[in-house]
Formats: sequence, C-alpha cells, structure tokens
Amino acid sequence: MPTTATPEQLQFVENRAKNVAQMFFDRVAESPNREAYRFPDENDTWHSLTWSETGDEVTTLAAGLLALGLQSEERVAIVSNTRYEWIFADLAINAAGGATTTVYPTTTVDDEAYILSDSSSRVVFAEDDEQVKKLLEKRSELPDVIKVVTFESTLNDGDWIISLSDFEALGKEHLAANPTAVQDRVATIEPGHLATLIYTSGTTGRPKGVRLSHDGWTYEGAAIAAGGFLSIDDLEFRWLPMAHSFGKVLLTTQLQVGFPAAIDGRVPKIVENLAIVKPTFMGAAPRIFEKAYGRIVGMVEEEGGAKLKIFKWAEGVGREYSRAQREGRPIGTGLKIKHGLADKLVFSKVRDRFGGRVRFFISGAAALSSDIAEWFHGAGVLILEGYGLTETSAGSFVNHPDNFKIGSVGMPMPGTEGRIAEDGEILIKGPGVMGGYHNLEAESATTVSDDGWLHTGDEGRFDDDGFLYITGRKKELFKTSGGKYVAPPHIEGIFKGLSPLTSQILVHGAERNFCSALITLDPDAVAEWAENNGMSGKSYSEVVKSDKIQEIIGGQIEELNSRLNRWETIKKWAVLDHDLSIESGEITPSMKVKRNVVEANNKELLDSFYAG
Repeated sequence: MPTTATPEQLQFVENRAKNVAQMFFDRVAESPNREAYRFPDENDTWHSLTWSETGDEVTTLAAGLLALGLQSEERVAIVSNTRYEWIFADLAINAAGGATTTVYPTTTVDDEAYILSDSSSRVVFAEDDEQVKKLLEKRSELPDVIKVVTFESTLNDGDWIISLSDFEALGKEHLAANPTAVQDRVATIEPGHLATLIYTSGTTGRPKGVRLSHDGWTYEGAAIAAGGFLSIDDLEFRWLPMAHSFGKVLLTTQLQVGFPAAIDGRVPKIVENLAIVKPTFMGAAPRIFEKAYGRIVGMVEEEGGAKLKIFKWAEGVGREYSRAQREGRPIGTGLKIKHGLADKLVFSKVRDRFGGRVRFFISGAAALSSDIAEWFHGAGVLILEGYGLTETSAGSFVNHPDNFKIGSVGMPMPGTEGRIAEDGEILIKGPGVMGGYHNLEAESATTVSDDGWLHTGDEGRFDDDGFLYITGRKKELFKTSGGKYVAPPHIEGIFKGLSPLTSQILVHGAERNFCSALITLDPDAVAEWAENNGMSGKSYSEVVKSDKIQEIIGGQIEELNSRLNRWETIKKWAVLDHDLSIESGEITPSMKVKRNVVEANNKELLDSFYAG
C-alpha cells in the first residue's frame, strides 16, 4: 500500500535537513532562548537548559572528539542509562561526523566487548563506575578504543579514562585554536553517511549492528512533524532507553518541532516524574501501560467495597463511551451523564497520575493489548500505537490523534510504503530503511531486496482504510512487552550445555513482561538418574516432579541466568511430565521443536506464569 500522505506532507519531508547535526544547529538558531531540556540533579531538583546553551555544550563535546582525531563515520559508543548527557554526547558524535554505537548499560561484559570490537568504536562515553569496570575487564580485547569519557565515574586515570569535564576542556582548547572546526565538519556530512549503529539480537544470539544513516533520522523527525499533531508548545517526558531506536526518533522529532523534553531514565521514577513534569505527551513501551493498569486495578481491588463497585461501573461506562466515539455513533444524553460522573469519580484521578496534561501517549517497540488501550481511552487517556523496526529507524506506521484505530499500528508515515507479501510478511520501503547489517553483507542482502523492500519477519494485514494490523511473527526472534529482543535458540543452546538431563527447552515471552521456559527431560537420562538416587522403579512423571530434580533444574536455570542479559533471564519455568514426541506433533522428524504447537498445548500453564 503506497503512502497515504498529502502532497504538502511529502514536500515538507522532502525539504528536511541534510544531516542530524544540521537539523540540531538549525533548531538552535531558530529558537535559541526557548527551553530545550530539563533534568533532575542528585537531589531530584530539576534544572533547565535553553537551545543556545545546549548548542554550546554539544559544540564543545564535538570539538573534543575532533581533538582526538575522530574521522568521518568512525564510531563512538555510549554505554549509559538515559540522561541528558547521553543526548548531548549523541548529538556531539553526529556533529563531529561520527556514528553513535548504542550499548544498553545492562549488556553483559562479553556482549559489550563484542559490540565495541565489531563496531571498531574509537571512543566510549561510559556512565559510571559499573560501566567503566566492564571496559577495564575487557580492555585487552578493545584495541580500537583510544579513550573512555565518563559521566560520573571515580575510576578516572587521566589517560585512557577521563572525566567529562576534562573532555570538555579538551574541546574548548581545540575550539580556541580552530573556531570553525565543528561547523566545517558538519558541512561535510552527507545524508547517506552512517549516523548510528544499533546492535540488535541475531537469531544465533550474536548481536547484529544495524547501520542507520543521517537521512533516515532526519526523515523520521520530519515525517512525524508533518503529521501536525505536535507543536513547539508541547512538553515531552522522555525515559525510554536512548540506546533504543525509539529514543532517537523522539530526539529527531524534538529537533524538527522544537518542543522541550524532560529527561530521566529511572524507570521507578516514571509515575512520580509525570506528576512533577506534567508533560503533554510521552513515548513508551507497552509494559509501562500494563504496569500502570495493573497497579490501578490492584489498588482498587485491595480496597474492595463501594470503591470497587464504583470503579467497575466506571470501567464499563468508559468502554461503552470509547466504542461509541470510535465507531462514530451518537452519544446519547444518558451515556454523557454517566461518563461525566465516572470521569469525576474515577477517570480524572487516573489522568492526574500522569500529570493531568497528557494529550496522548505513543506506544511502540512491542504490541499493546487492545483491552488495555480501550480501558485508557475510556478514561480519557489516548494511547497511539505505532510500528517499525530498528532496521527501519523505528517509526514506519503510526496512529494519529484524529485518525486512529485501537488494535492497529496506524498508517504509513509520509514517504514510507508498506505492502504484504504473498506469504503474509510485512514489507517496508522508505528513507528510514537501514543501510544493512554491519559486517554482514549476506544477511543484509536477504533482509533488504535490491529494489529497497525490507523484509520485517512480521506478518500483517491492511484494512480497507489503510490501517495496518500485526497478525504474527515469522521469525523465532521475539520482543518482550518491554520492547527488548530475545533470541530463544541462543538461550536454549546454553541451557542444554548446562543440563545433561534436558531433552528440550522452549523459551517463551513474546509480548510478555518476562521470559519463561518449558523444559522436558530425556527419558533415558531420567531412568539412570532415578536408579542412582533411590527412585528406581518410579515413573518418569514421578521422578521429574521430585523435589531433588526440581532443585537440580532450578540451579541450572540460575546458572543460565547468570550468563544472560537481564531481559533474557528466565523468571518462571516448569518441567513437563512428558517428553516431546513426533507422534504428538510437537517436534518434526528432524527433531526441531514446533514452538506454536508446544505453546498451544501448554497454553494454560504458560498463562499461569503471568497471572496476577
């Protein structure tokens, strides 16, 4: 389906900035005295910076990178939680002509070393002692890294590791001798130059670097701005990991539109911060809305009594009101009165939890429950779902505040096309599509066709109005509801190496808030174990359910988890009372597990892992 954008929107997108750095400095020039960022200090007192002040700081940091000899498109990594320094470092890297290698702060030591090595990153911005220690542990494997710049680490040696203030001094010294150095470098950056290298899990578990250009990011910002639903007077609250492509989309949208953003990546502080900041919009992964919904409902159910009855009544009214609105049906006087009362008693309090000024939330990175989206809409909180991949610079489809359908991911953004292949796979074409996987030419060629269509690995359908609905996933790689990719074969392979008793393990967690696992044991190994452990003659089912076997598998799961990234760890698991078989249809003749069959056969058990 071709883009549904207007000619005016397409023209706006076509006239975008040449590169991200130019986009940033254009914003500084256009609104120098307006607020750009606000952020909390260690005492949770909020501070603010104008675009002009931000421009000065970014220029200084970019000059520091030039002083270190950074060349065009060379990589500079950032290993940090979301904070304003992350954003300034990213902007400075792009202004110096470099490309940002994003690394989640929770990435394991081995994966981090691989990412920094594979990307040939020259400099690393590291948040604190924890991150610096990881770099020191793997220093011998990082010959390309010439400098580590810390935001707040105490482990500065003044040589390989320096503080941010020392790095700023280096930049100021370089600017004193070369006043136009940064502007000169910005002028050389072409739209197709590499701007960001984001590593995402491969099906083998080894991270793949997605190569994203300046053109893709400037497109994202311009395309969202062209939708017309954000203005310079909006206020964003940004907690999303800036290491995620969604975070960079929010950044370039901010540069295009000019609204201020309040920055604090501390997830436990989100609700508290919303009440303080009082934003007009926020981007988030579905898990945030799931948690908010669960907490609200849980608190009311604990109180019980009249409050619970009123809440349940209001919930029903809200859903009825939401459906009438979305279907374009007239809302009768009776429903209006009931909704007004429900709003006064319940819904206004829900909105107050989010600061009371939110016009809408943007949900991405994973699928959002339609039931939860409808519940919030009935409460006067609009959640707009969007869709894209790291490989498409994140945003490709999005719902509009004035034109949305709950359950869909919206229509193509101006300049993007989408179509459904014969096998049901969603294909995407547009400026946001990646330049390929770093150092993986063969895999790049199979993912993006010669004529520019990216194979998403997701399945979907378009309705008659052009809204896209995601219907499934072709690939085994899945996302949790928090938006993190997980590669099950990689985890399963590690566990089988740890557990001689195991026959099969299936890692589950697509669109769930954590990973779980179903495990089966090898009948022969079980029989031998039983013989040696006082359970000779007991049935397979009795043996695998024994406390001793459960303890053994539990210990192996703990060992497995110690080798995984936090979002990959197995929180709940169960040993099935039977092994998988060809006869049951759960494995193929070549002994490959049919995931969909196993999950369907054990749906009740899997659902119980996530109940409550």
